[in-house]
Amino acid sequence: MSEETQGFDEKPEVPADGTPDEPKAADSAKEAAAPAGDATDVALVAQLDQTRTALGERTADLQRLQAEYQNYRRRVERDRITVKEIAVASLLNELLPTLDDIGRAREHGELVGGFKSVAESLETVVAKMGLQQFGKEGEPFDPTIHEALMHSYAPDVTETTCVAILQPGYRIGERTIRPARVAVAEPQPGAQAKAEESEDSEQDSE
Repeated sequence: MSEETQGFDEKPEVPADGTPDEPKAADSAKEAAAPAGDATDVALVAQLDQTRTALGERTADLQRLQAEYQNYRRRVERDRITVKEIAVASLLNELLPTLDDIGRAREHGELVGGFKSVAESLETVVAKMGLQQFGKEGEPFDPTIHEALMHSYAPDVTETTCVAILQPGYRIGERTIRPARVAVAEPQPGAQAKAEESEDSEQDSE
């Protein structure tokens, strides 16, 4: 019967190469690598933020440049239209005396034959270019579009009125290239006061 030797603990087996602590070394390597990975993530996030900021700045620059270009195009188009209108108005202004002659010939019954055809063709062309004639007898006098060459008083008007068109006016769109030259008549002095007195008398009689 063999007796177990007491007082001695069994020692763990030691590998032949004598490196029992390899798992601890691996854990240490992982712990050393972890901070390096976190630093890389922080750097990537910072770089991404910088890229986003730069992208936002470039986008804002592009939008501002596009807005400036659109404004430039609108200014150029507006200037082009203005120059065209001025050129057309200048040309038509030179033709107004001829149109006046045609109008006088029509009033006197002299617009006949080939002259009539030529005159009507010219009037059609200038109308296509936007020329409009204005000025009618009986319309209220407007100093912005009428030029009064003659003045008189009339009992049958209640305000300053164009009673004769001496020379028609012409406009292109909203641009007046020549005001209508007219004879105007104003109410008789005191006529309005008499009319008011008459109205008051009628009301009192009622």
